[in-house]
Amino acid sequence: MNIKQPDWEAIERAYRAGALSIRTIAERNGISDTAIRKKAKAAGWERDLSEQVRKEVRNKLVRGEVREDQCANPERDAEIIEEAAEEGATVVRSHRRDIRKATNLANLLMDDLLNTIQRREEIEDEIERETAGDESGFRRSSMLAAVALPSNAKTLFQLSSAMKNLQVLERTAFGLDEKEKSADADELSSLIDELSKDA
Repeated sequence: MNIKQPDWEAIERAYRAGALSIRTIAERNGISDTAIRKKAKAAGWERDLSEQVRKEVRNKLVRGEVREDQCANPERDAEIIEEAAEEGATVVRSHRRDIRKATNLANLLMDDLLNTIQRREEIEDEIERETAGDESGFRRSSMLAAVALPSNAKTLFQLSSAMKNLQVLERTAFGLDEKEKSADADELSSLIDELSKDA
């Protein structure tokens, strides 16, 4: 029985790109992370391209070009950077779409709340008419509570919190508040692993 040999070239590219954790690379290739660490040590691989990958992700998002002059082996490194950056850019674009959808939904809910508040008296009168024949006042009180000021205030607070979170996410996804800072490969790997879990 033949045992499938690991694709060490693909593993090297993923390892050096620094976009995925070593554990994730191992899982995708059906080997242990210890085996990858041993091979990397023996072959002298370094996770030295994570900063270039992050820059290329940003460049892809604004249609820029990678600076190959920072690479030790421009052709090989550029290929690794391109592959990892494409994956990162795809994740960010997907998150941008999701954030836009959630923002649109929150805006619709805010409009609905405004409409309810503006028509509260009319809605309360309709509830009184609808429940006039009820023997129990439970249905009436439940319906009135749903449009009452405390309920509306709670809904407004929840929507405001959601909007605040969505605005932070949107500004982050579009790089509006991003400050240039260096991060080591493990930080970048952890970030992209988290994004991959959410995607």
